[in-house]
Amino acid sequence: MIYTTQIVRLDGLILVASVDDAQVQELGELKQQIRQVVKRITPSSEPRASIESNKYTMHYVLNDSLCYIALTEHAYPKKLALTYLEDIRAEFQTSYPSTTYLSPTLRPYQFAEFERYMDRTKKTYQDSRATDNLSRLNDELKDVTQVMTKNIEDLLYRGDSLEKMGDMSSRLREDSAKYKRAAVRINWELLLKQYGPFGALGLVILILLVWRFW
Repeated sequence: MIYTTQIVRLDGLILVASVDDAQVQELGELKQQIRQVVKRITPSSEPRASIESNKYTMHYVLNDSLCYIALTEHAYPKKLALTYLEDIRAEFQTSYPSTTYLSPTLRPYQFAEFERYMDRTKKTYQDSRATDNLSRLNDELKDVTQVMTKNIEDLLYRGDSLEKMGDMSSRLREDSAKYKRAAVRINWELLLKQYGPFGALGLVILILLVWRFW
């Protein structure tokens, strides 16, 4: 089940939010956690991610300095949640130009009329076992199979990051290359310390022999 949906700018301004499900008692606390997560998202963050807590999962799609967020039950399929957010994103960015939603003079909830579209779309995605949603899960054209998954406790309280997985992999490769070069240098230094005196002695003997019999 999808409980709440928001479109938030990276500066924290909420452009539109869905009507909340009153059955979720912890929704106020969860919304506070959502705000804390948004503060950690930057333009270089992973463009799609799922952030898990004990009973709920927060999913987001990042595009053009906007963060499209959905809070779902823990069992709701990640791919379906991100497909839902991609549909919301496509419709919103088709309906409004970037000069409008990135304007510095916007007020909170200025796109409240878009909530009607979010509500209609949410209803079609609510039941993950519905035939249409099962076909969405099997749709190979939706590029949402590689999803970063984080734990909200690690993210908020243990210094974890939403940095792009590609950037992290690149950095790991660079660090690995640095360690490899350092290991080669250390091995050469050890060899010189171990066998250097013998090599120097052999060179001296060779020079003496050449000088003696030349």
